[in-house]
Amino acid sequence: MTLLEPCVIDEVKNTLYYGDNLEVMRKHIPDESVDLVYLDPPFNSGRNYNVLLADGSAADAQIEAFGDTWKWGPTAEATLNEIVMTAEPAIVEMIQAIVGFVGRNDLTAYLVMMVPRLIELHRVLKATGSLYLHCDPTASHYLKIVLDTVFGKKQFRNEIVWQRTSSHRTTKKFGAVHDTIFFYTKTNQYYFSPTYGPYTLQYVDTWFRHVEEGTGRRYKLDDPTAPGKRNSRRLYEFKGFTPNRNWMWYREHMEQLDREGRIVQSKPGVTTPMYKRYLDEALGAMHQDVWAYQSGTKGCVYGDDTACIDEDVRWLTPTASERLGYPTQKPAGLLERIIEASSKPGDLVLDPFCGCGTTVAAAQKLGRTWIGIDITYLATHLIKSRLHDTYGEDAEYEVVGEPKDVASARALAEQDRHKFEYWALSLVPARNDGKKKGADQGIDGVTWLNDEHKKRAKKVVVQVKSGHVQSSHVRDLRAVIEREKAVMGFLITLEPPTKPMLKEALSAGYYHSPGWNQDYQKIQIRTIEQILDGETFDKPPTDPGWAHAKRAQQDTAKQSQLF
Repeated sequence: MTLLEPCVIDEVKNTLYYGDNLEVMRKHIPDESVDLVYLDPPFNSGRNYNVLLADGSAADAQIEAFGDTWKWGPTAEATLNEIVMTAEPAIVEMIQAIVGFVGRNDLTAYLVMMVPRLIELHRVLKATGSLYLHCDPTASHYLKIVLDTVFGKKQFRNEIVWQRTSSHRTTKKFGAVHDTIFFYTKTNQYYFSPTYGPYTLQYVDTWFRHVEEGTGRRYKLDDPTAPGKRNSRRLYEFKGFTPNRNWMWYREHMEQLDREGRIVQSKPGVTTPMYKRYLDEALGAMHQDVWAYQSGTKGCVYGDDTACIDEDVRWLTPTASERLGYPTQKPAGLLERIIEASSKPGDLVLDPFCGCGTTVAAAQKLGRTWIGIDITYLATHLIKSRLHDTYGEDAEYEVVGEPKDVASARALAEQDRHKFEYWALSLVPARNDGKKKGADQGIDGVTWLNDEHKKRAKKVVVQVKSGHVQSSHVRDLRAVIEREKAVMGFLITLEPPTKPMLKEALSAGYYHSPGWNQDYQKIQIRTIEQILDGETFDKPPTDPGWAHAKRAQQDTAKQSQLF
């Protein structure tokens, strides 16, 4: 079965979809409605994905598809047949040629999966829209052929090289440290705004070598003439000098610049008057198609400010505060650069393989509307936690494809207990604590209270029960609270709690919140039905004014490892 129900988008709004992105796009996303697509389709990624067919049945016996790679099987064969029967002739010829040349294997299974999704992404893109496809050298050259066929080779804009790690020690070949990001547009009339980074100090010392007396501002001298067709209004004598080509500005503007002290002539009446360009007014170095962090290289844009070159797109180290434990997570700065270059505030950004939600978080930060799609509750749960931790109530969005009532929740629990658990935790919201289950653990998830100014956050443990419940579960939770030094415990149940359970929970006493000077029942039980009806756990506000203001200043929430 599938929990995804057909709907029509009446207005553009932030939406997180659980489900197969092909099905979601076909049912939910209209033609030419998206301004920017970023996708990082997994291949040799180390992630496990459950692949669902459009009718919700298990694909290839509900295999864990591309745990490391895709595998050719009935699903790939059926998808290839669908392409042959429905796609444009050029696309059919292309994919048949690749399969015929490479064979039916994990690589071609992956490419066959990508073709209908790229066709749908081309459909949903506006005429002014752009697509960025992130991949590694394993399949990049084949994906380039697919993209050239679906989008047209004339719509190729860049092959961006991104340094994804520092180095690999190998004695058999050069270290593989880069990914590829293909940049395509739907038409030639697309939006693009160049982005800039800091200058190197060497560049500054070489070109901005002049220092203005009195102000101490650094500047360089630029030639104020420009090539182009001769224009009588821009060909005139100025300070006794007439250029062989146009001035950049009309006389009135040149005279204004001269009055402001922005025009310098070393030999009056002889040398070319030069324009004084200040360092603190410069945009910086325009980004090119190689995005490589230069360790130890310092840069400068505004006076004494320094920063490493391309530090904003630097790979995530194992201890990076941004890291969420998701194996293929990309840095937020990488997505912010792409979003700023190819969209405007208010534009719609789509990520059909949104994983841990870096695209979603970056779009939210930059004031874009977004759509995220993923096929695992692990991902959608993590994204909701990430948005909550970073933006609080400011992040408004709709979730489509998750259970909406008790019946669909029970169906999910019967289908997969772990998926039910992840979904239930997302209702709190709480994070899976990453510990193995067992009688010695007793924790499904954790959430935190931050109810005292300048004090450490306090742990709240969460348990989820999808089957029969009894009072021993409450006693176990009470023991876990004491062991983990938590201040409260929440129990989420699918079935209604018994009266002995409620009595046992009440006997655990209360937690007194110093920040709010209020008591809260230490152990609380809520059913899925109660939560879906809007009844939440009674706890101190997670975001007091002082805590929320602090969080709003953070670019990315510092979250603990998910697993």
